[in-house]
Amino acid sequence: MKATSMKKQKLLWGTILVAPTLLYIIVMNIWPMLQTIYFSFNNIRGLGIPRWVGLANYQKAFSDPDVLRSLSNTFIYTVITVPVGTILSLLTAVFLNTKIRFKSAFRLIYFIPVVTAPTAVAMVWRWMYNADFGLINYFLSFVGIKGPNWIGDPKFVLLAIMIVGIWSSVGYNMIIILGGLQDIPKTYYEAAEIDGATPIKKFFTITVPLLSPTLFFVVTTSFLSALQVFDLVFMMIDKTNPALKSAESIVYLFYKQTFDSNNRGYGAAIAVLLLILIFIGTAIQMKLQKKWVHYN
Repeated sequence: MKATSMKKQKLLWGTILVAPTLLYIIVMNIWPMLQTIYFSFNNIRGLGIPRWVGLANYQKAFSDPDVLRSLSNTFIYTVITVPVGTILSLLTAVFLNTKIRFKSAFRLIYFIPVVTAPTAVAMVWRWMYNADFGLINYFLSFVGIKGPNWIGDPKFVLLAIMIVGIWSSVGYNMIIILGGLQDIPKTYYEAAEIDGATPIKKFFTITVPLLSPTLFFVVTTSFLSALQVFDLVFMMIDKTNPALKSAESIVYLFYKQTFDSNNRGYGAAIAVLLLILIFIGTAIQMKLQKKWVHYN
């Protein structure tokens, strides 16, 4: 009887302790997701009453050139920023894990973009990208290169956004990878040195395999973040900019349809399509991790 009573008491206290978190997840995550799925099957204008239209919103989305273009932009942004950002974060973390002078100062400098307000970041980069008096084109002029209109030319605007996205993510991912590096026992490196292993061989045979769980986490979170890119596009490119279409992400299109056009039903359908893509992408990564992630 005592054992049963203690189990019930532990279950009760456990439920009480996790109840606030569960309530928060239900109210802030699960319920809005279910509501969005329901809205996607309705025609809702502004704050009007939902009117059931079935799959009409999805049929429209699959034939909408704006949706296809925004998905293409998001795909390109993701497949470039995630691997490039991860590699740069790894190299930076390895560099800052060595014995160098002013190590703390370097770590602070690399981490500053993470704690800087996104609005400030966007304004600074908009100034740097300015075609007439921007800092980037100013330096390019020293080597005889006439810099392009970075955020005004459809050919360069997505590249400009990707550069800022990578720059913004390196500091955060670097800290995570740095934590993983410091968990690797130094005895492995000492044994490899005795066997005559070069620094490059130690990197690929010790560092990368033992760091693979951390890298998997970084890749997964970067992938989710890249698919949901919005703030950089919203703050760096004006709505009247003709190059906007070439950088418009799927989340930006959702925002435009939902809040600018007041077409909440169609916007919900776009959000559900993104949700499906996230589920598929995450499932593929979980499947592929068995081939390259090594858990100790």
